[in-house]
Amino acid sequence: MSTAEILIDGSPAEVSDLSHFVLSNYGAFTSMQAENGGVRGLDLHLARLEAEAVELFGVAVPEALLRERMRQALEGRSGRFSLRVNLFSDAVSLRSPDAVVQPRVLTALSPPASPLTKSLRLKTQIYAREVPHLKHAATFGLTRARRLAVQGGFDDALFVDPKGHISEGSIWNIGFIQGDALVWPEAAMLVGTGQGLLQRGAVEAGWNSVTRPISVSELADFDGAFICNAATPACAVAGIDGHEFASSDAVIARLNDFWRSNPCQTI
Repeated sequence: MSTAEILIDGSPAEVSDLSHFVLSNYGAFTSMQAENGGVRGLDLHLARLEAEAVELFGVAVPEALLRERMRQALEGRSGRFSLRVNLFSDAVSLRSPDAVVQPRVLTALSPPASPLTKSLRLKTQIYAREVPHLKHAATFGLTRARRLAVQGGFDDALFVDPKGHISEGSIWNIGFIQGDALVWPEAAMLVGTGQGLLQRGAVEAGWNSVTRPISVSELADFDGAFICNAATPACAVAGIDGHEFASSDAVIARLNDFWRSNPCQTI
């Protein structure tokens, strides 16, 4: 498989089906790593899709149907794959924005994403995604933010509000290490499925997992920092702006263990 295999409502996508999807970014999605027909944190992805559908379209897609669309995308194949599930509807547009309708389901199956392993240097930017609690399809701002960071000699962008409170990154969440506790930003942001898996695993292992406002001025109070998403259980952060963090392979390995302690849930 060299390119994504795209299905819409379980059938191969046709140009006529894709036209509205391509021309309108009103919709939302979730991305996951499938392993032999299962997904770690599948319940988190299904809950996200339900909330997105209700908020954006007024009608949820039944869970049984979502599972069927995911199984159709995988076609019973074993191994690891990246699976993205998008919700959209050609009944909703700028000309008719008020339609209440069950959204269509687009699935895109592609080779598995490689987790990030090289420690990252992040550049803070004052930015917040529109409707930040949703994983929506409007990604212009994210791409531009990361582009500006890379052009400035950094690996990625870390978003903060005008008061300097940290929220999230371009396509990931950030967490901090303080002793035997994970500390997460409390802000207007998307709480990712990777974050959810780490929180579950940490609590089961006896670590604390705390969510509170975090200011850039507090960086020196933490022992380390890391980013996570559905494809990367944990990747160390080497620095934020001018602040450097000490590297700890042992801590990153422990975080990976927290993530893997969550069993795959069968689709």
